[in-house]
Amino acid sequence: MRAYAEHFGEDVELWGVTGLLHDADYERHPDMDADNGHPRTIMAELEGRGEDPLVVRAIASHADFLGVSRDSRMEKTLFAVDELSGFIIACATVRPEGLHGLTPKSVKKKLKQPSFAAAVNRDDVRNGAEELGVDLDEHIRFVVAAFEPHADELELDGTAAPA
Repeated sequence: MRAYAEHFGEDVELWGVTGLLHDADYERHPDMDADNGHPRTIMAELEGRGEDPLVVRAIASHADFLGVSRDSRMEKTLFAVDELSGFIIACATVRPEGLHGLTPKSVKKKLKQPSFAAAVNRDDVRNGAEELGVDLDEHIRFVVAAFEPHADELELDGTAAPA
């Protein structure tokens, strides 16, 4: 989110916080059908704390089942990077080189394998790039490049044993 914000000339901190918090409730409240499930819990918490309504709306819009349209560039970007980020991390985790040298071609090859990172919604990956108005290969390349400077701290620098 921060890399795309910088790329688009937007508020890097606002976008970064949005990306950081959008799934903050998922581990405790993964039930998306419940009134107190994801992402309703984090949205209520942020609203109660007086957080910027743009953040809350972006979080709501990343969950299709809430029926909140994605209108702003931040909303479209959050949706576009959400599933793809997790998928890229999964791809890097199983590679000896980690993130280094990870190409759109190899990510797309893994996307075709339904058993690999099975929880990742492939349609969301493709639709996210489309809604953002970017080519899928370029989107993958951009997100990988955004992660690469953090490969060490993510333990995806190619020096750790695969999980």
